[in-house]
Amino acid sequence: MKKPNAFMVCEQRNTRLLRDWTACTDAGQALVEAALMLPVLLLLILGALETGSIAYNAIEVANAAEAGALYAAQSRANAANTTGITQAATNDASNVLSVTATATTSCACQSAAGTLTTLACTGTTSCVSPSQVVEWVNVVTAAKITPMFQLPGLPATLTLNGNATMRVSQN
Repeated sequence: MKKPNAFMVCEQRNTRLLRDWTACTDAGQALVEAALMLPVLLLLILGALETGSIAYNAIEVANAAEAGALYAAQSRANAANTTGITQAATNDASNVLSVTATATTSCACQSAAGTLTTLACTGTTSCVSPSQVVEWVNVVTAAKITPMFQLPGLPATLTLNGNATMRVSQN
């Protein structure tokens, strides 16, 4: 068996000393790294929550416009009932505060060839035969929301808008 030379003994001793020294200096390093990263992680989580909340409210406002348009598209009587349209829209967005809805109608005469001639919508709107009256309803919704967290770069209130247009049934 070979005897270890002085160089090998010295190298083993230095390796053990280096390992012991680094073990002592690494103590608490994970805690320091966690303390440095915690604010960044919290900011990411808050940003994800805020983005999700804003997206949810935007979807609700857009769906409210569609609900109002669906109500109005059922018949000409419903298309003329702006109170009912507004009620349908606000009922659909009951989770969002301060939703407003505005409905407008537009009419046209559609010929057999499919060309449209715009005309005013009144209770007695009619077209020359064989053309027929075609009516559309447009519902615009809006809501002001306050973000959950006041983050830098975000305004204090956001205005979300929805818009839906549908053809009114001819019954």
